[in-house]
Amino acid sequence: MTEITKKVRTRFAPSPTGYVHIGNLRTALYAYLYAKKHNGEFILRVEDTDQKRLVDDATLRILDVLAWSGMKIDEGVMLGKNNKIQESGEKGPYTQSKRLDIYKKYVQQLIDEDKAYYCFCTSERIDEVRKEQQKNKQAPMYDGHCRDFPKEDAQKRIEAGEKYVVRLKIPKDEEIKFDDGVFGEIIVSSNTIDDQVLMKSDGFPTYHLAVVVDDHLMEITHVLRGEEWIPSTPKHIILYKYFGWDAPEFIHLPSIVNENRKKLSKRQGDVSVADFQENGYLPEGLINFLALLGWNPKSEEEFFSMKKLEELFDEKGLHKAGAVFDMKKLDWTNAYYIKQKSIEELTTLCLPYLEKYSQEKNINIGREVAEKIVSIDQERMKKLSNVTENIDFYFSEPEYDKELLRWKENTDSETVNALEKMKKAIEKIENFAKMKDIKEMLFQEADGKVGDHLWPLRVALTGEKQSPSPFEIAWVINKEKSLKRIERAIEKLK
Repeated sequence: MTEITKKVRTRFAPSPTGYVHIGNLRTALYAYLYAKKHNGEFILRVEDTDQKRLVDDATLRILDVLAWSGMKIDEGVMLGKNNKIQESGEKGPYTQSKRLDIYKKYVQQLIDEDKAYYCFCTSERIDEVRKEQQKNKQAPMYDGHCRDFPKEDAQKRIEAGEKYVVRLKIPKDEEIKFDDGVFGEIIVSSNTIDDQVLMKSDGFPTYHLAVVVDDHLMEITHVLRGEEWIPSTPKHIILYKYFGWDAPEFIHLPSIVNENRKKLSKRQGDVSVADFQENGYLPEGLINFLALLGWNPKSEEEFFSMKKLEELFDEKGLHKAGAVFDMKKLDWTNAYYIKQKSIEELTTLCLPYLEKYSQEKNINIGREVAEKIVSIDQERMKKLSNVTENIDFYFSEPEYDKELLRWKENTDSETVNALEKMKKAIEKIENFAKMKDIKEMLFQEADGKVGDHLWPLRVALTGEKQSPSPFEIAWVINKEKSLKRIERAIEKLK
């Protein structure tokens, strides 16, 4: 990488063709962090030239995800008042479908300078050529059939209404070189590069033309994108050379792979950020995890705020090898941030899950009970959705397994005596709002025989083999319900 001598400008340029995927979010994060590390600017550009694959509200979803994750857009497409999409900046439009006249101007320049040409080949002909190449074990690429077609004849065919595309005229027998911030110097023979389509028959540019024109006009200094774009970069280098422009610095990011070292895909499970949001991952947890997924901060610390990441990020710490997406590590990271939340804040975050649960069960969970449940579950939670796991016993009368009520080899009579003792202990407690008072009284009455007394009490309150402690359960369901459940358990044993 060359020394930075001008204001750093990075961009995230998603296509609004669906949900933001984890790989997209990490690319955006690295571009954002790089800009902030160098006091630069982070631009959002929407690349919507693939009109057939556009998804309604996809741009809004992209902006929502960036806002949720804590990345602030300095320029480009952003959310304005009343959550409306707007554009802000002096180098717009920042939506490619609004820039068609700009692309046509530069395509015409390339044609006039004999650096691009009209191609009238049908898709059927191109398919036949590729089949023949594959049959001969050749790399499938355009055979240059229209490359030297006279411009005058081409113009007549266009005027006659014949469909065409515009292709880049790749130079022959040249070495295309560029330095990548992760993979170092890359050299490619121009003879291996296809005469790429620059302008489609519908008048929209392809990615290859639009990205070069836009990055230049928007003064992007550093391009951070996935390593899958490395094979396309020589085409972009040629375009920069043809236009007489300086190319930006390229930093290609290692892929994210699953445990089998295959690229993540929808078939492998949750890969869209929306899935992680819905499952209750915090932005702090997901961002911290993604930042370390392919980048080494050269620190023994494992938890980093966005501000700290902005200070530490350095492309020299990026790995070349694909980064393995480890769900256990994500859960562990997210659990850490859940533990840092106050009960009030965590309860607010958990309310959507508790409200959905209450609707399904046709019950009412008040804020006070919700806070109690959250305070009990906070230590075990890996994601917010965990809050509704195994909580039925708080709201429904348990069914009793007579054998489960007994502690080890205790008889029914001994178990009844233990429950009678615990019932009297609960009756003595005046301030049931304090779990500490409940715990102290129950331990006092157990008189050292914790298993004999607290095991049957816990089962009497929940009917479950595993659950929170009996004093926690009693605290949540209240004194009256606790006494009734103990009485029912005693009746079961008699």
